[in-house]
Amino acid sequence: MFQLPESLRTELVAGVAAACGERAADIFNRCFTDTLENTIAMQADGTAFMVTGDIPAMWQRDSAAQLAPYLHFLDRVPELAEIVIAVNRRQLGGMLHDPYANAFNAEANGNGHQDDRTDMTPWTWERKYEIDSLCYPLQLAEDIWRITGRTDHLDEQYARAVRAAMGVFRIEQDHEAHSAYRFERFDAPQSDTLVRAGRGSLTVPTGMSWSAFRPSDDACDFGYNVPGNAFAAVVLAGVVRIARDVLDDEVLADEADALRDQIETGIRAHAVVTVAGGEIYAYEVDGLGGALLADDANVPSLLALPYIGWCDAGDPLYQRTRAFVLSDANPTFASGSAAKGIGSPHTPDGHIWPIALALQGLTATDPDEKKRLLEMLVSTDAGTGMMHESFHKDDPATFTREWFSWANAMFCELALDVAGLRSYVRVPEGSVRG
Repeated sequence: MFQLPESLRTELVAGVAAACGERAADIFNRCFTDTLENTIAMQADGTAFMVTGDIPAMWQRDSAAQLAPYLHFLDRVPELAEIVIAVNRRQLGGMLHDPYANAFNAEANGNGHQDDRTDMTPWTWERKYEIDSLCYPLQLAEDIWRITGRTDHLDEQYARAVRAAMGVFRIEQDHEAHSAYRFERFDAPQSDTLVRAGRGSLTVPTGMSWSAFRPSDDACDFGYNVPGNAFAAVVLAGVVRIARDVLDDEVLADEADALRDQIETGIRAHAVVTVAGGEIYAYEVDGLGGALLADDANVPSLLALPYIGWCDAGDPLYQRTRAFVLSDANPTFASGSAAKGIGSPHTPDGHIWPIALALQGLTATDPDEKKRLLEMLVSTDAGTGMMHESFHKDDPATFTREWFSWANAMFCELALDVAGLRSYVRVPEGSVRG
């Protein structure tokens, strides 16, 4: 269990209270404290295992996203930086164990979905291949470097994990011809397997990289998840910087840059579609003309593109996409008496995700919209003092997952943003998007 210095915690809570009110500060204090004290366990090998909340497994995605509000203070609290690096080392080790897995056990105990028809091991909780599961650990490694200037974590393990990720990205650029990845789950909803209901439909090469599942852990309708590919391009740009500035490896830098360019070219050529309001990003495409016009609450999402570093929040293509996904035209958008926002097919109809509300605030250009969304989150916590996976648009007391650390982290990110205490913001660099 790790605790922040009391002086820093007091400073942050007071800042949130002054900007957002006492109720918001109380929720912030609970959420900010809970993740550090209750989700992270140091291991004998010097790494840290981080549960997602009420599930005793470590998701590659969640464990990075859960740490987002603490990144702003790594340079002030060296002990906190050590914890984050220990989590990152664990993630990189998972990538090397199986780059197709999305969640792992603390030890080789065989827990999780061992009956799935795929190449499981006792270390693997779940083996749903999601492109973002390879992106989050690499972005976290870059974040640590940018904030602290430390390079000790950018070692041989990091370089091998990068090559493992790039190897998968390349294979999955032509999934039909080159990939051996298969997945089938029995006695489960259709969204949990690639076999039934047309899941895992055919794709043709586009430059983008195929993904079996979304950041929601639901199967893709079309093979190329657009925000996931945008995330991969951002992460590969970071790999280029680290390869050149830290690893002194021009070969790796050139390979990463070429792959990034292929993915970005694929996005520009295949992922931009025309609707009544003009051109927007699709959520998924297949390279054959099929496209899913929607968004999902889980990040990376279309709504979150500025947050992950793909584009500026004022970018016209993003703004048109944002208007679409925050409207009734988006099939996952819900509006009710308690709130309105983006949900997910992963949860019941009419449910809104606090993660999406927080990301809507974090990517807003209007300070009043940011504060309004924070107030909406405060008013829909069902009196628990914590965020949930989702809640019903008319009744916040009807919610899923009582303990979901990722949602707590995103509330903290927005509270820090509204209070002017969020110091580290990813900005797009390199080629022009859209």
